[in-house]
Amino acid sequence: MSQQAAPFATDRIWTLPNVISFVRLLGVPLFLYLLLGPEKDVAAVVVLALGGTTDWVDGYVARRMNSVSRLGELLDPFADRLYILATLVGFTVREVVPWWLTAALLLREAVLGVALLVLRRHGYGPPPVHYVGKTGTFVLLGAFPVLLLAEAVPAAHSVAAPIGWGLAWWALGLYWAAAVLYLAQTRALLRADRAAGSREAVAG
Repeated sequence: MSQQAAPFATDRIWTLPNVISFVRLLGVPLFLYLLLGPEKDVAAVVVLALGGTTDWVDGYVARRMNSVSRLGELLDPFADRLYILATLVGFTVREVVPWWLTAALLLREAVLGVALLVLRRHGYGPPPVHYVGKTGTFVLLGAFPVLLLAEAVPAAHSVAAPIGWGLAWWALGLYWAAAVLYLAQTRALLRADRAAGSREAVAG
């Protein structure tokens, strides 16, 4: 039985998946305005929930419509990172989450950023996205609106807070598990690179 070929990434910009990603990006400043400006928390919950739950839509549409683009491959993870960063900043300012959760998540991003710089110095691109990290991102984007709902609607706090914190802890564990996997991949690539260099030196 023939295996279906992976979608080929094109240079197209105006595709439906890219438009979805652009709309998701526009939700970031709107969310921050609602959260930190007039403090319309219920509206901020709606914007954040839509931005988080549509995380998979752009990629799904791109694969189904065979409209995978290089821009889309950059926009999708960028939108995820921007939502997470903006939410962490806003939530920390509003004291929805404690500073240590923000620090733990940002430290993970810093560790991976250093690993990516090391790989780039050795001529490698970023490692492929692992499903553990993608799942962690999805769970985290689901935890954020539930945590905000617990603060915005006191009547829902007793139910929403345990669910939100359960999701947040789950996402934090998946995030760091993915970081360990990425670091292991980085180490394997660097060891292979050193081994290749040693063989060339011996051959020379």
